[in-house]
This record gives sequence, C-alpha cells and structure tokens, in this order.
Amino acid sequence: MIEVDALCKRYGDFTAVDALSFRVEAGQIMGLVGPNGAGKTTTLRCLAGIIPATLGHARIGGVDIAADPVAAKRQLAFIPDEPRLFEHLTVEQHLNFVARLYGVADWQARAQPLLDDLEMGDKRKLMPSELSRGMKQKLAIACGLLHAPRAVILDEPLTGLDPHGIRRMKNTMRKLAGDGVAIILSSHLLDLVEEVCTHLLILKEGHKLADGSVAEVRARYMADGETSLEDVFFRATGETEDAHA
Repeated sequence: MIEVDALCKRYGDFTAVDALSFRVEAGQIMGLVGPNGAGKTTTLRCLAGIIPATLGHARIGGVDIAADPVAAKRQLAFIPDEPRLFEHLTVEQHLNFVARLYGVADWQARAQPLLDDLEMGDKRKLMPSELSRGMKQKLAIACGLLHAPRAVILDEPLTGLDPHGIRRMKNTMRKLAGDGVAIILSSHLLDLVEEVCTHLLILKEGHKLADGSVAEVRARYMADGETSLEDVFFRATGETEDAHA
C-alpha cells in the first residue's frame, strides 16, 4: 500500500505540491496525470525518499519514508524515465549490485526470469554503452523488480521501448497488480493510462483535481455520453486541445 497524507513540498516561496493526500491499495494501478508543472515528479521523488517533504507524510507498506527510509525503501521500486546506470558494470553486475543492496540471496534465480521476460537473457555480459536506449530502460526495470517490491513507482516507463517492449511492460504491470503490488504510473500517454490503470489522480499546479477509480473520475466529468480519458483530462485541468497542438 502507498499512502500520502497532506504532503506539501515548498522551494522557498514556491509551493510545488500542496496538501496532497491519496492512497493506492494493493493490486491497484493508479495513473498520475497532469500538465507540465503539475507537481507529478516532485510527488514521486518525495514518495521515493529522494527529496524530503516540507510537511505531511508518505508511507510505503505502512512505513513512513522520512521516519524509517531504509525499511520503506525495501518495499519500494522507483523506476524513472531516464535510466541511471553504472557505465563500468555489466548487466549481470548491475543485478548483483542491487541484490547486495537489498540482501537478495537468490538473486540469480530471480534475475533469469526477469531478463528472459524483458528479452535480455543474452545481454548479461554487456556494458551499458553496448545497450540501446530501450535495453537500458529494460535493465533499470529488471533492477527495480529484483527484490520483489510491494510498491512500484513508474515514471514514463515506456520511454525508449519498441512496440514489443511496450506490450511486455503493460503485461508486467498487470501481473504485478495481480500479485498484490500497489503501482503508481505517471505518464503523459493517456491511452496507456486508460488501458492499464484502475485508478486515477489528476494534479494541476500542485493541487489534486480528481482522485478515485477510473470509472468514478470519468463519471464526474462525463458529458454527452461516453467520455474518453483525454476528454476527462482536458475538462479537469481546464485546458483545451488547441493549447497543446
């Protein structure tokens, strides 16, 4: 479970996130959407313990990320849009390093099916410089999932993936949710969010505009019959399609 309670992040006089509260239960996939500058990345970084919140609390599996960051992060995987890799470690060495950090004794047994599922089973000895952008993203995903986290945060996870990799990533998210993992998916790809997410959180200028199941949020903004998630986004944020053309 992921819990955020009255989270606030300020940079001097600027408030990036203001009094934000929400929950993601086990087995749910929450789509985090909003225009540029909405506070999505700030929220995710506070949740992951990368930056401290100014006020409020963020909990992973009931553990406060500020009070006990090690215990909270043991239950969490944060996979950013830009892979952060070590240039002098092979694919296999990356996984070994992550396993040592999380105390995963059977890392090789866990790593092989992850690599096979991501079509990287034959890339174990390669360096990051020998990998394509998509393969680097797949390695970051494998590293994030190696310790079997109970909460996963994905920030634009499809960046650099080819169509086959995109389909596999969608299936991976669904499988994780089926296994009881709480997932946050932050993406500008509204079709992706609509396809895989069970819940939706819409932010604008650091404030929550809507929060609930996809069906609940859709019903709230429905007009003249069926409403696509794109329509929901524009109505909730008060933006127009012309402004994004």
